[in-house]
Amino acid sequence: MDRLDNTVRPYAWGSTTAISKLLGVEPTGEPQAEMWMGAHPGAPSRTDRGTLVEVIDADPGRELGPQSVARFGPRLPFLLKILAAGAPLSLQVHPNLAQAKEGYEDEERRGIPVDAPHRNYKDANHKPELICALTEFDGLCGFRPPAGTADLLDGLGVDSLKPYVDLLHAHPEEAALREVLTAMLSADREEMAHTVAQAAAACARLGGDYAPYADIAHHYPGDPGVLAAMLLNHVRLQPGEALFLGAGIPHAYLGGLGVEIMANSDNVLRCGLTPKHVDVPELLRVVRFEAADPGVLRPEAAPDGEEVYETPTDEFRLSRHVLSEGAAAHDLSRATPQILLCTAGSVRAGEHELTPGRSVFVPAGEKAEVSGGGTLFRATVVA
Repeated sequence: MDRLDNTVRPYAWGSTTAISKLLGVEPTGEPQAEMWMGAHPGAPSRTDRGTLVEVIDADPGRELGPQSVARFGPRLPFLLKILAAGAPLSLQVHPNLAQAKEGYEDEERRGIPVDAPHRNYKDANHKPELICALTEFDGLCGFRPPAGTADLLDGLGVDSLKPYVDLLHAHPEEAALREVLTAMLSADREEMAHTVAQAAAACARLGGDYAPYADIAHHYPGDPGVLAAMLLNHVRLQPGEALFLGAGIPHAYLGGLGVEIMANSDNVLRCGLTPKHVDVPELLRVVRFEAADPGVLRPEAAPDGEEVYETPTDEFRLSRHVLSEGAAAHDLSRATPQILLCTAGSVRAGEHELTPGRSVFVPAGEKAEVSGGGTLFRATVVA
């Protein structure tokens, strides 16, 4: 096993206290948004043998195992994170695999630099992801049924929202959602800023179901994404609950601490709540315009005590072990690569003592016995 030394990303929306509290260290006073565990070239984990990218590149078959290399190539197919949202993240959506490949190849042909601010596709991979709450965690996920959104907007009493209310009532579901989102994101920015300000004031006054949108507007005044956010389901996860976010599902994280795992990609199309590039035509090509229940996931317990978060993707598999002090060691050995992350208590993984926020990389086929009293998340791929 390799103990991982991980990079914390200081994005502006990050909490100033949550990650440092988990790690048991003094806050820096700066936002700390994400701690990355894996072999993403943007911030690879470090080991005594070099970065995890270097370790895997030196012998992919040995580190990842033949099964993983055959299915996903000579790279770690997932990225594990601790995510700490102190303010709302951008409203966003991810492409499916075919869309990602097509978009990436198109931008490559057009010679758009991969680090250009208007570039949509940083790679040719899709980005399904799963967020599991460590604290109470608020987010937006998927479209609410149009009639429910019409009632929500109508209840604000803002005259300039009436055309959206009428559209939501007058069309079939897919057409209604498409037309309203298109109209919100394409409207005159100055006029829209005035409508958002009125809607935000009404949300603050009414509270209740409107309260999350008042907070979003506080962080992003005048942003049309505030209204777009009202098209989505608001979800509050309790610790241990999770959300799976597949291709085409608009979503945003609003606040809380969680463990996030995703396919190793950086492809994001933004809908709003951001100063970054919003490509409305490409966004509309990728979004799935269908109302759906967010589908809160709770782990399914196996006989050996492993609690698995079932998802339809093969690039990652996330599970949880709640270990009791004095109990027999658990053998987590597996023919696929793993990252083990402690989030509570103290866990012994091989020769390594893991406290909250500490992690190890386990090469494919390596013996992985764990014991102690604490909570351990296990990230790997579907065998």
